[in-house]
Amino acid sequence: MIAAAERMTFLGCPIDLAGPDEILGRAEAAATGAGARLRIEGLNVAKLVEARESPGLMAALDEAELVHADGKGVVIGLAMAGITASRCAGIDLMRSLCELSAERGIGVYLLGARPETVAAAAERLAHDIPGLCIAGFRDGYFSEAEERAVVDEIRASGARLLFIGISSPKKEMFLQRHWETLGVGVGMGVGGSFDVVSGQLPRAPLWMQRAGLEWFFRLLLEPRRLGWRYLRTNAIYARLLLGLKAGSVRRANR
Repeated sequence: MIAAAERMTFLGCPIDLAGPDEILGRAEAAATGAGARLRIEGLNVAKLVEARESPGLMAALDEAELVHADGKGVVIGLAMAGITASRCAGIDLMRSLCELSAERGIGVYLLGARPETVAAAAERLAHDIPGLCIAGFRDGYFSEAEERAVVDEIRASGARLLFIGISSPKKEMFLQRHWETLGVGVGMGVGGSFDVVSGQLPRAPLWMQRAGLEWFFRLLLEPRRLGWRYLRTNAIYARLLLGLKAGSVRRANR
């Protein structure tokens, strides 16, 4: 039996076998200063394939304190290798962390998406979660030269949780570059979650969520943007799964 918090390497990528309760517990400790600071990254099929092709992204994942299974495809792949893992969708984890923040009086900062989208997401979260303190927010359209000013703004906000709604690998690299100076206890990449939270894009029906078909629902919504990406990464991942063998999943040295 593998310990729940054990880090494994799956098809070359790090993955922590931590369930939602453990993730929330570690995040609460990190946000309140009772535990070590925590970078939370979700691993799905597209990111796994991209990380195998990008040493920079792979390094950022390796350095993250917690990498959880964010996609059903990753959970299925691990099961094929004889490993049981719990899927924890990033958007659900973000909401749980916001509820926790409201209970503990901890400020959160939203970074990413278009200006109107992140503003709407902040407004919706504050409305839906009584007591939630939105310490600040800003869009994700900034250059590398502007990153220092963005970091200073986040640090000055006093937020203890940072949610980054920017595409990979930019969000992972941003956290890696600036982790020591951001001032937050928890940093988490949430991809396109702000689009859904803001109400600008619908979320997949519950049956599709349970079946692991949220990616297909997003494809139906944005075929021109996501079509080639999903076709390419899913084909590569399927080929990798066909080649699964001993050593495809192993304990990682930390």
